[in-house]
Amino acid sequence: MTTSSTSVAMTTFPVSSANPELVARVAQNLAALHARIVSTGRELATIRIVAVTKTFGVEAVRAAAANGLLDVGENYVDELETKFAQSRDLDLSWYFLGPLQSNKIARVASCASVLCTVSRIKELEKIASGPHRPALYVQVDYTGGATRNGVNASEVPALVQRARDLELDVRGLMTVAAPDLAKARSAFANLEGLRVDQGLAECSMGMTDDLEVACEMGTSELRIGRALFGERVDHTAS
Repeated sequence: MTTSSTSVAMTTFPVSSANPELVARVAQNLAALHARIVSTGRELATIRIVAVTKTFGVEAVRAAAANGLLDVGENYVDELETKFAQSRDLDLSWYFLGPLQSNKIARVASCASVLCTVSRIKELEKIASGPHRPALYVQVDYTGGATRNGVNASEVPALVQRARDLELDVRGLMTVAAPDLAKARSAFANLEGLRVDQGLAECSMGMTDDLEVACEMGTSELRIGRALFGERVDHTAS
């Protein structure tokens, strides 16, 4: 599997208005993150790091960019729009990681380069009917939890085919694993197998607590928040 990645660059990039202390802290955290990835036997160039800045201000976005992290993830529509507007001077790719609501898809698609949480045919049709067509990941749920977003693995082929019929750029699969690492390993192995079966390029799996397992199971993309920026503050935006 190949993946382009701006996240592995070790050079610090000058970014206007970046907070020097935050830039330095993120640099230190990124070095530790790289060490964790390398410890699994993976090469940094094979894994994209998406810096998840939800609940953090645009200063976190700028600190990430100053460290070469140009792929940025957001879970909330309002935050996505605000940070997108406040960082137009940066060459960023935005990843939307929150549940898609039909009445907000147009807003998300106008900002995000990748919609990572597609799980319904009607979402695909809504995206296809709009002026913006970002790349898509289908989110797969292996937890069986009623509150989890995502589809059962058995539904993925139909979703992928419908996306292709609509001439959408369905690029990969995404999952959020259960906290139990054994269950995470099983989910990640199944997702990677499904990715191969569907002929897709990307397998987005792994976050701060389970990234080693995800690396071992073949992830092409890690979604990292706490390991880069620290603990989050409470947030109630949607």
